[in-house]
Amino acid sequence: MAIDKLFKDEATEEKGERARMASFIGAMAIADLVKTTLGPKGMDKILQSTGRGHSVTVTNDGATILKSLHIDNPAAKVLVGILDIFVFLVFFCPEDDEVGDGTTSVVVLAGELLREAEKLVNAKIHPMTIIAGFRMASECARNVLEQKVVDNKQDAEKFRSDLMNIARTTLSSKILSQDKEHFAKLAVDAVMRLKGSTNLEAIQIIKKPGGSLKDSFLDEGFILDKKIGVGQPKRIENAKILVANTAMDTDKVKIYGARVRVDSMAKVADLEAAEKEKMREKVQKIISHGINCFVNRQLIYNFPEELFADAGILAIEHADFDGIERLGLVTGGEIASTFDNPESVKLGHCKLIEEIMIGEDKLIHFSGVEMGQACTIVLRGASPHVLDEAERSLHDALCVLSQTVNDSRVLLGGGWPEMVMAKAVDELAKKTPGKRSHAIEAFTRALLAIPTTIADNAGLDSAELIAQLRAEHHKEESNAGIDVISGSVGDMSELGISESFKVKQAVLLSATEAAEMILRVDEIITCAPRRREGM
Repeated sequence: MAIDKLFKDEATEEKGERARMASFIGAMAIADLVKTTLGPKGMDKILQSTGRGHSVTVTNDGATILKSLHIDNPAAKVLVGILDIFVFLVFFCPEDDEVGDGTTSVVVLAGELLREAEKLVNAKIHPMTIIAGFRMASECARNVLEQKVVDNKQDAEKFRSDLMNIARTTLSSKILSQDKEHFAKLAVDAVMRLKGSTNLEAIQIIKKPGGSLKDSFLDEGFILDKKIGVGQPKRIENAKILVANTAMDTDKVKIYGARVRVDSMAKVADLEAAEKEKMREKVQKIISHGINCFVNRQLIYNFPEELFADAGILAIEHADFDGIERLGLVTGGEIASTFDNPESVKLGHCKLIEEIMIGEDKLIHFSGVEMGQACTIVLRGASPHVLDEAERSLHDALCVLSQTVNDSRVLLGGGWPEMVMAKAVDELAKKTPGKRSHAIEAFTRALLAIPTTIADNAGLDSAELIAQLRAEHHKEESNAGIDVISGSVGDMSELGISESFKVKQAVLLSATEAAEMILRVDEIITCAPRRREGM
């Protein structure tokens, strides 16, 4: 029996060329959106929400821009979704869904690959032939990068210099570019304390408005953004810390959804006295752990705070969730919620707890923590918008550096890798027979889009610079790249412009896979909207 109708009334489908064009256009539009943010002279975007509060974000961070977009085009969603895989494969930190440096490059390269693929499809070359050519080109490009890497892991001084160069290069395109030397040193010092770990939980970033960005500093300890309460000890040595998440407000009569009927005010007083006694018992159980510092995720009301103060115990209330999780991690303690078995509770330790001042704010400083590599970067700046962007920039640098400590292979930057790859891929195209050679040539042109965009965003003559670069790279062992400061071709080795091999490899592979996924599309089916059932 023939099927007259397959889809519901409001469902739509696009097939063949129309579907492919819709996919190409959506992905290229996303690439064009973030293209102007690429490179040391990239521009910023203002992202304004229309919800309650009308929050405004000023950023040139590709990941932040793409996460803020409400995209309707399915191919564009695929391209943004590829970035989540990129995060997982390259910069995966258990606590973190933010990507490190390289997101904009992935999107721009994928967009250019699709732009070139569109021309080939229009020339009647089958998408699977284009994909085969792209795969050959991608493999060739990765192989030539592997041959050009430098690894100074065995020489501590040279490796630190490599890390500083990578940090400067990463920060050059960010808001911190004016003080990149200062922040590069902060980032490298913080990452070197991790001793090879990629767990960025140990590096806390605190933002405090006031002062200038240059006033930011690295503190070798943990800082909790809370004040010490009235009557509490202001300094504790050899601290034994109980980190908890428990209610400390049962001295208040809070019986929701129930009525308490009494026949006199004396009964109310008895009820409150019973509640106080219950709280006193709970506090005694906590004190019996042999602690001198109690940190609670929830509020600590007046009566229990008074009991802790009388016992000489520092009680810190309402520690923010990230703060208390990180405090438990760095002091070696575990978060407790019951206190009947002191022997099963793991306490945190540190050498000194004291109150410090940053700007006009009082904070609590933990030094000599159990996790020796823990540290805090305190960011200062003129406004919350500046501080938020500074935090994103610094986080990118920390991600890239922590990965470089693991995979210490380093490449030159400034468009140099793209020129090296383009040269190798172009030579492959000349050797490859058949229609795949057209796809490989297209891959070469897409690779050149990265240095072209860097030059365009700096207001330079990209056609002239790319021609000069191509000529330079036909010489043996050329280190030529784009020097956007002088506006000419420069030696990237002398200028100290470096990038992580792991990042560059992931950019190449992620962009190729994204383009391949979108190229395979030959039909887009939009489901009918779900209707609400009538009452």
